Amino acid sequence: MRTPLIMLILAYAISVLGFVLIPGRDDTGELWSMDFFHAFYFVSFMGSTIGFGEIPYPFTDAQRLWTLFTIYASVISWLYAIGTLLTLLQAPLFQAAVTRNTFVRQVKKIRTSFYVVCGYGETGRQIVDALIRQDLDCVVIDKDINRINELELENLPREVPHLNSNAADSDTLVWAGITGESCKGIIAVTRDDEVNLKIAIASKLLNPALKVYCWAEHHDTAKNMASFGTDYIVNPYDIFAEFFSTALTSPHRYLLHKWLSSSYNSPLTEPVYPPKGRWILCGFGRFGKAVHEKLLQHGLPVAVIELDLESTGAPKGSIKGRGTEADTLVAAEIHKAVGIIAGTDHDVNNLSILVTARELNPDIFTIARQQLSANRQMFEAANLNLVTSNSVLIASSLLAKITSPLTSRFLAIIKDQEEDWIDSVIQSLSPCIDNNNPYSWVISISNINAHAVMQRFDQGENIYLHYLIREPSNRKEKLDCIALMIQRDGMEIILPDDKTLIYPHDRILFAGNISTKSKINSILTSRETLHYTATGNHLPSSFFWRWITRRFAKHPS
Repeated sequence: MRTPLIMLILAYAISVLGFVLIPGRDDTGELWSMDFFHAFYFVSFMGSTIGFGEIPYPFTDAQRLWTLFTIYASVISWLYAIGTLLTLLQAPLFQAAVTRNTFVRQVKKIRTSFYVVCGYGETGRQIVDALIRQDLDCVVIDKDINRINELELENLPREVPHLNSNAADSDTLVWAGITGESCKGIIAVTRDDEVNLKIAIASKLLNPALKVYCWAEHHDTAKNMASFGTDYIVNPYDIFAEFFSTALTSPHRYLLHKWLSSSYNSPLTEPVYPPKGRWILCGFGRFGKAVHEKLLQHGLPVAVIELDLESTGAPKGSIKGRGTEADTLVAAEIHKAVGIIAGTDHDVNNLSILVTARELNPDIFTIARQQLSANRQMFEAANLNLVTSNSVLIASSLLAKITSPLTSRFLAIIKDQEEDWIDSVIQSLSPCIDNNNPYSWVISISNINAHAVMQRFDQGENIYLHYLIREPSNRKEKLDCIALMIQRDGMEIILPDDKTLIYPHDRILFAGNISTKSKINSILTSRETLHYTATGNHLPSSFFWRWITRRFAKHPS
């Protein structure tokens, strides 16, 4: 806009100067000259084509000639300036700059803790939705404009600032607010390991205290991320391989892990019992390699089917093919197999493999790898024994670390527990849930979250766990939840009983029906409710009745 503005200013300046220097005549015929104010006033409404009258006296021919020059000069200058402005407004760079500035202002307006989500694919969408549902703010960056458009169309309960940009660019990360105090973490879930690595490195360099959560499909990338202090790195293939290994040796532990790590609004996970015996593995990519390693660790024979034997490094004796052909499965001795895993990166092929396998062996245990969430209904209709999805695995694993680190700690602790002990936890939790996975949450005993409890502490009274899990309207009924763990001064109490004493600054992990969370909060924050669940007596609510109660307590006669 520099050139058109200079041209417009020159046109006005020359026009105004001309009217000042060219004399006119007043109504008596005497010479008269405009001052700068009247000249500028005349040029302003004449140059903008509003129309004019000759003021304050009729013009001379010289003044009218100069007016003609001024009209064309100012109108042409205005047309040139307006045209340039419209072109600038439509320029992609200008629009990008406006969008960026709007994004930066939106981020600065966030006053609560928030997370930056890099990548709004299937995994990013699930993470953003879960964060919003838990009243956590987030900011989204994605270089794919189509995904940003999808975010704008989402009917989310709160505004999510978003930017169409490359998240690997350090400037973009700064715009997203990662250097601010309100930013609690950055979540890199793009489908490119190199981009996720750059995000992790840039984030740790710009803000070393920032929590960084990353998706990495290659072990080399994960090691590189770890060397820069990345707080949590998730590999979907390793996660499923570990889950599968757990299901083989401890089905109840697998079930409890799925219950506590899955989204609470997802359908209740049913137990699975993968049989031990001969397995067939179709596809020997990163997914296949991770599962193959676990099968060998358990001493189970496995036949590998892979189309490209050389480039994948398939083990000796592998069968060349896709697995969708009946003769390939027959060559892998499908009739002797107890289970088959379709682990290629093509959803339709995976479904075809398992359908063909069931035709040849109706009793075979079927496991499928699902790439796209859009194909979820097809996999559900196939009625398979177990389906794994990268986006679901990554989202659930990251969310467990971000929103409920105490749950992750609990799951890590129970790895060494016996199957009977795990089964007892499941039996205790089962009556507390309906058709959805249990909801887990943490409460902190503090003045902010539990001031009613803290008041009783100040009065020298003991608080037992069962005070907090009684129905506020009928203390004889227990709420639909169990306490999984209490974290206190660096130690953990696993499955505390109802008579466990509660202390200030305790952090308690609960699991059960989501409706019980608000009831426990009312006990923690309401002096009257806590008094009832603790004693069974209703505390007088008015000053008069409290005075009467205290007086009769001192003088019962």
